[in-house]
Amino acid sequence: MLSKIISSGLLGIDGYLIDVEVDLSNGLPAFDLVGLPDSAVKESRERVRTAIKNSGFTFPIKRITVNLAPAHMKKEGPAFDLPIALGILCSMGLFPISSLKNTLILGELSLDGSIRSVNGVLPMVYHAKQRGISHCIVPFENAQEAAIVKGIEVYPFATLIEAVSFLQHKKEMAPFTIDLASFFAQKTEEGLMDFSEVKGQENAKRALEIAAGGYHNVLLIGPPGTGKTMLAKRIATILPDLTLEESIEITKIYSVAGLLQSKNTLIHKRPFRSPHHTISPSALTGGGRIPRPGEISLAHNGILFLDELPEFQRNALEIMRQPLEDGNVTISRVNGTLTYPAHFMLIAAMNPCPCGYLGDKERCHCSFHEISKYHNKISGPLLDRIDLMVELPSLSYATLESASYGESSAQIKQRVLQAQQIQLERYQKEPFYFNSQMGAVEIEQYCPLGAKEKTLLQSAFDHMNLSARAYHKILKAARTVADLEGSQNISAKHIAEVIQYRSLDRKYKL
Repeated sequence: MLSKIISSGLLGIDGYLIDVEVDLSNGLPAFDLVGLPDSAVKESRERVRTAIKNSGFTFPIKRITVNLAPAHMKKEGPAFDLPIALGILCSMGLFPISSLKNTLILGELSLDGSIRSVNGVLPMVYHAKQRGISHCIVPFENAQEAAIVKGIEVYPFATLIEAVSFLQHKKEMAPFTIDLASFFAQKTEEGLMDFSEVKGQENAKRALEIAAGGYHNVLLIGPPGTGKTMLAKRIATILPDLTLEESIEITKIYSVAGLLQSKNTLIHKRPFRSPHHTISPSALTGGGRIPRPGEISLAHNGILFLDELPEFQRNALEIMRQPLEDGNVTISRVNGTLTYPAHFMLIAAMNPCPCGYLGDKERCHCSFHEISKYHNKISGPLLDRIDLMVELPSLSYATLESASYGESSAQIKQRVLQAQQIQLERYQKEPFYFNSQMGAVEIEQYCPLGAKEKTLLQSAFDHMNLSARAYHKILKAARTVADLEGSQNISAKHIAEVIQYRSLDRKYKL
């Protein structure tokens, strides 16, 4: 008897449907699995056989053939255990094939018949819903993740016996649901940081406000202990809250990577990723035999903080150049080419010299050659993709002892939200949302300059030996400064403010 089960696989962060066809026929007992399965899928034969026996069912002494279609797509992971087991039991006549009509089935089986969670349930269920699937059976631990997708009925089970009882109509149950609106509206106040805690460094705070206003990349340069990391960790508090669409997109990435926690299924805070400088290029951008998302994709719609920037491997930094421009990363392997989203704000920090105390004659003994070698670890093309560079001076004792605090994150965030609302209205007919995403054509349209502004920019371009990309970066950042002030036109003072954030190119000879 032949039975057909609908399951799903992953291609990047998108799911695709797979038909699990199970045939039982007379002949020498065998269990053949075809359809380009990987090792984990091939091993499902032993898991399925043992799980069926330990669940109290009789394993058929027949020739079993399982086909995973389409056959040209590589199948990986243990998510096909449950559909294969149910296909075998259905072919034995334990429940009618009509019980599986229009139903997506996912799950790994333990040897005792319990159903274990699998990665990537959200994108697989989401794709199934788009293809018109109306029901899905998933592991109990993946219930909340699957229930995020509206328009499809979710039935979670903890054991194979429970799933069979449901399909035999012996067990009645309502679909699993969650109140997505209230769940998404939850705010985590615990451990919340605020800009008001940072004393001094007003210039750096202003640069980060501009960065948040237009989603620009920032490089912080200063001696140890000046607050570079402290400021970077607080920039998330002045960024707009995630929309539901952004949250689902991020959650799909984390689901594929296997980083979702059952108690926090829907990610409702902007990611803040801070990898150590020993990270490998493949871990940063994504990779593996079958590519998985890397740190730059896990920071999608959030912040990627690279502390001690010159200490990162040069080839790891260089492969970020294309994602910084395009907002996605393409990974090619023998098994295929995958594209992951990687639209993140880069916040980088570094010392001015190897010891960190450049300019302090008592503590800094770095030679010119050592300083030059340290700075040359970061290439010019990468620096060209950073919009704002800001220097953080050492703090005085009087500043640290001062009882006065600066603006709170809420006050800064209000200005950021107003600036971004201006951009959303301006770019409503464009395929992007923020100033940093403008191309050359859009810059010409949305960043017109007067004679005074052109003269100032030409002088800076000639004296600072800027590239065409740096020229465009200045214009885009100046557009953000104007938006923060509610100005329709870019003035000379807006350009002058942004130019000061490029002057470090010459000072440090980067």
